[in-house]
Amino acid sequence: MDPTPDTDSAAPAAQPSLGCAQLFWMFTHITMLGFGGVLPWMYRVLVERKRVLSPEEFRELLALGQVLPGPSICNMAVMVGWRHAGVAGGACALAGMMLGPMVLVILLGLGYESHGRAPLLASVLAGMSAAAAGLIVVMALRMAAGLPRRGRNLLVAGLALLGITVLHLPLWMVLAGLAPVGMVLLRRERSRVGGAS
Repeated sequence: MDPTPDTDSAAPAAQPSLGCAQLFWMFTHITMLGFGGVLPWMYRVLVERKRVLSPEEFRELLALGQVLPGPSICNMAVMVGWRHAGVAGGACALAGMMLGPMVLVILLGLGYESHGRAPLLASVLAGMSAAAAGLIVVMALRMAAGLPRRGRNLLVAGLALLGITVLHLPLWMVLAGLAPVGMVLLRRERSRVGGAS
């Protein structure tokens, strides 16, 4: 047993159990809030408002969702839904993620076909892109604030940043390379702490 657990690794006091209808509407709400940038809103709703996940659980599911094939937010919706209501819950959560945006994209596509070259629309889209980027930065900072300030975390985060921004490696390659490094560093740290006690 690790004598120095992470501060936010404790399970939340009482996580609500959600049914299929609740999962569908919760994820529909998330996608409607975050049209164009769902991940920050997913964090806000699941962790901060509804408290369905702890910050650590959100980070773990996000990491797993990034490694699995397909969009990470859809993978996370399926995992959260499955946790609460099994296979049906995963399907309902995924349907909530997909149905609203699908209808909106069809309607926007029809509108863009006739008014896509309007200067006002181009300005609106540019503003939306900047807002979505800002939301992602804020979410990343909140997630990073919950991580313990340890050398291994900073090292792995720095290597990931180097691999993506400087070496321009694909995300899956960075994750596949750094996951074993993180596990080895964590195991060494735990054995060192265990040996000292």
